[in-house]
Amino acid sequence: MEAKRRGTLIYSLLLGVWALVVAWQVEEHHRVKEAAKYDLRNNSKEIANTLSAVMRAMRLRGGAVLQQRLEPVLTELVNARTNQLVNSSGLISIALLNVAGEPIAEAGDTNLISNLPEGEYWGHDNVTFVNPIEGASVNPEGATNPTVVLPGPPADFTNSQRGFQRRGPPPDDTNFPNAPYFATNTLPDTNIIAGNSTDGTPPPPPDFGNRPRGGGGRGRPPWLLGMSDTDFRDYITRHELHGLVVTMSTENYLDVCTRDLWMRFIIALFAGISAIGAGLAWRNTTKSGQLQLRLIRASEMNSHLKEMNLAAAGLAHETRNPLNIIRGMAQMLSKEATAPPEIRDKARAIVDETDKVTVQLNEFINYSRPREVRRTKLALNSAIGEVMRALNHDIDDKKIKLETKGDFLTIEADEQLLRQLLFNLLLNAVQAVGGAGEIQVVTGKQNAGEAFLEIRDNGPGVPPERRQEIFKPYFTTHQKGTGLGLAVVQQIVLAHGWEIECLPNEPKGAIFRITHLKLVA
Repeated sequence: MEAKRRGTLIYSLLLGVWALVVAWQVEEHHRVKEAAKYDLRNNSKEIANTLSAVMRAMRLRGGAVLQQRLEPVLTELVNARTNQLVNSSGLISIALLNVAGEPIAEAGDTNLISNLPEGEYWGHDNVTFVNPIEGASVNPEGATNPTVVLPGPPADFTNSQRGFQRRGPPPDDTNFPNAPYFATNTLPDTNIIAGNSTDGTPPPPPDFGNRPRGGGGRGRPPWLLGMSDTDFRDYITRHELHGLVVTMSTENYLDVCTRDLWMRFIIALFAGISAIGAGLAWRNTTKSGQLQLRLIRASEMNSHLKEMNLAAAGLAHETRNPLNIIRGMAQMLSKEATAPPEIRDKARAIVDETDKVTVQLNEFINYSRPREVRRTKLALNSAIGEVMRALNHDIDDKKIKLETKGDFLTIEADEQLLRQLLFNLLLNAVQAVGGAGEIQVVTGKQNAGEAFLEIRDNGPGVPPERRQEIFKPYFTTHQKGTGLGLAVVQQIVLAHGWEIECLPNEPKGAIFRITHLKLVA
């Protein structure tokens, strides 16, 4: 029992260590996933910063951010997935949104762009980041210094429609022919294009009054001069930039997570294999220790028996001769015709008692003899059958039902000692059961290399407190027993390196179980 408890503790400890390794790998995998997500977030922020820098440059150059100039930049960001600027981010789509969540300028797969609040949204193949951009906020109440993205002049817009004289040299970009004007002529009292709010709230739309629309209006592009003040204010509000939507591919993220997951799985697998190997090593070490302990006990027993053998040989030599003389004289008296009947009866009693002493003396000599095991390959069931035939007279006399069960096994043992062991156990069972009793001999495999043998009876059984004492010399529960039969059985068992134990046979009776019999292929 102590060995079983120790084994359970070791196995539990190994299982606990393996569970800690698995938990550690799960935590590390979670950390790698979070690091990969952090890289995607940083890439989206770098894209937002890049776009902010581009729009600042446009505003410093022309005073306004034109859609015709901005969309090629967005397209270039989407197409340049391997560009060092975006750090191989896998950008799928990008869009600038107004306060209503409608795209002002967009590029890439526009089907992935939707009206979402600020945050990040993970899908199976992509992730969408809704980020603020410099000069704008996703939350309209927090918008400061709003940036307006205006479309350029229509294709049919000509110089004759402008209604004013050009100031300064013509710009390089023909899409915005009035850029110098727009840069120096802003709305009065505010700057709704560049945006310079000081109190944190969006500046009020300017009062354009009744300025002439043919060329005297200032603060709006020439191609929008024909628009009413209310419509122009609504138009500007719709083109104020409030958010940046970036949709990026999660292919690299999934690849990183998959590779790391496989690596963690392999580590956990090898940890499990190591734990199993350590458990098997502990099991083999325990078995080896138990076997060595049994061998040491058998060696000590043999040494003790060798010493007793000398004393038993002397005792047998000094005792047998007087017993034979006493028995012979008693037999002569019992056959003397002139002797009284009382004397002849007492002489026959002396002969019977002398025979009993002789039997006990022979069993003692047999018990004290050293057990030299000569192992051979033999069929266990055949040996059982021979012993059963030797006990047929006693079995038939008591009308005992005797049967064998189990596999036909071949073991390695000393044939003579095995037969003596079986004879003693079966004789003990025959003496234990009453008339019409039942005895079973069961054989089977204990594991791949070992077998077991059981002698079962339905007799009175053995009380728990006596199941260890019955193997001691001269301990017996039978009136005619010598108390050495089971002691001899234990000697033979120990000499072979086996184990024997007495167990209860439910609902009544006893089981003598011998284990660790070595199987032979």
